Amino acid sequence: MTNIRTASEPTVFEYATLRVVPRVERGETMNVGVVVYCRALDYLGCRTHLDEGRLLALDPSLDLDGVRSALRGVDAVCCGGERAGQAAAEAPGARFRWLTAPRSTIVQPGPVHAGLTDDPAGELDRLLGLLVHLTK
Repeated sequence: MTNIRTASEPTVFEYATLRVVPRVERGETMNVGVVVYCRALDYLGCRTHLDEGRLLALDPSLDLDGVRSALRGVDAVCCGGERAGQAAAEAPGARFRWLTAPRSTIVQPGPVHAGLTDDPAGELDRLLGLLVHLTK
């Protein structure tokens, strides 16, 4: 994650879910993470959670190691460390756009949504619970 500051007033943030598409021909997806970006607060963060049992119910032959590897790649790009390769040199906004660009891999981003927050890290936790853990 980048610098975390709090704002005195809510500011715009953007987010997208990360979803696994075990078998594209079936059209089934399962949310496994969330990416949050807030330009005004210079924040880019992601969180993931794999419910392996649910995923294997969709496709018992799913390559879980491949899914884990893809999610580690998302985390690396999000954090911008040396593991991110060329993306490490990009600004958080450019990395968010790269992470949310449509792709035809097993881990895909959902559509980008926007909201208002004064705590993007808190929004990340809230959205992970709501969209991935399925809690209220």
